Amino acid sequence: MPELVRPFAALRPAPDQADAVAAPPYDVLNTEEARVRADGRPNSFLHISKPEIDLPPGTDVYSQEVYDKGAENLRRLIDDGVLMREDKPCYYAYRLTMGNHTQTGVAMAASASAYDANDIRKHEFTRPKKEDDRVNQITALNAQTGPVLLAYKSSAAVKAVLDAVTVSAPTYDVIADDGVGHAIWVISDDAQIAALTEAFNSMPALYIADGHHRSAAGSRVAKTKPDVENAQYFLTVAYADDEMRILDYNRVIKDLNDHSAADLLAKIGERFDVTRTDGEAKPSKPTQFGMYLDGAWYQLDLHSEHVPQDDPVGRLDVSLLHANLIEPLLGIADPRTDERIDFVGGIRGLGELEKRVNSGEMAVGFALFATSMADLMAVADVGEVMPPKSTWFEPKLADGLLSHVLD
Repeated sequence: MPELVRPFAALRPAPDQADAVAAPPYDVLNTEEARVRADGRPNSFLHISKPEIDLPPGTDVYSQEVYDKGAENLRRLIDDGVLMREDKPCYYAYRLTMGNHTQTGVAMAASASAYDANDIRKHEFTRPKKEDDRVNQITALNAQTGPVLLAYKSSAAVKAVLDAVTVSAPTYDVIADDGVGHAIWVISDDAQIAALTEAFNSMPALYIADGHHRSAAGSRVAKTKPDVENAQYFLTVAYADDEMRILDYNRVIKDLNDHSAADLLAKIGERFDVTRTDGEAKPSKPTQFGMYLDGAWYQLDLHSEHVPQDDPVGRLDVSLLHANLIEPLLGIADPRTDERIDFVGGIRGLGELEKRVNSGEMAVGFALFATSMADLMAVADVGEVMPPKSTWFEPKLADGLLSHVLD
């Protein structure tokens, strides 16, 4: 059977340093936010993932100087004993807790060859500049420090190992600044390692949930180091599909494309049932949308004849809203490039849509029902890609708790 994953010897914090090291993912903070977050925290992993914070303001974040600074900072943490290298390849149980939601996954090294063969499946396009950035960062650090979030179809064999491992106290139990809990157990038992290796490598596929650029960069780096075994793998954490949580990813539009509010409502009514609501119109099922327009919320239910059930991309709510309203009525053909549209993660709530419309910054907001894991996997299985901003995963993995060294 093809190899999808294997254990790895993680570079990880000394037990008393985990709280000091753990940091948000590199791409959820801008430079100034990272600078504030890392102030007074010399061992924060932000000094590696956002090293421009240690250089003069205005430094180009894609300059070699930035990548070199990250490598210097990583060496410092290793030399100071803040980070240590595992003495054997292991798996790592990684539990995320956010409010009442808990999910427990496995950190592992995933095969770049499996990614290239589409056994680790994608659902998004990548952008060359962002890929190049990750390649340069990995090369400078000689390590992958930002884990890719993977999904797998729920497995009793994997669950049995995780249940056995997590009855003991975790190696790390970190509560991040945002209140999300990050608990990690080292899985060093040979029998448990063998059981996880067999369980994952017998799966037909794994699925990228978040981290398409990191995955693509891992594949590219592997090709530049064909004789370096560890470089043929990239850092991942995989969760069962029935434990993962996708939030809605909503839309706001700057203008009504020369329509009046009344005219837009009338035209929307040709394809949707339109109902004004007393409060927030949060969708409760697929093909139902909320719209905030001119100070009021409306529930929009798409007529069933406009839902292509046999098209895994076309039947996504993000596709249906675009094809039946945003493009034909609001004139936005390409949401990747049109500056009239913006996207609001569901973690911010529908109040954020109201706020941006009420401020006059935007003219209309749309709330969507969250994409399902089943839909994500169906798109990936047929080799298609989703529209941009289709999924918002919460909670998110931390940087710094587990890194994959390439030598």
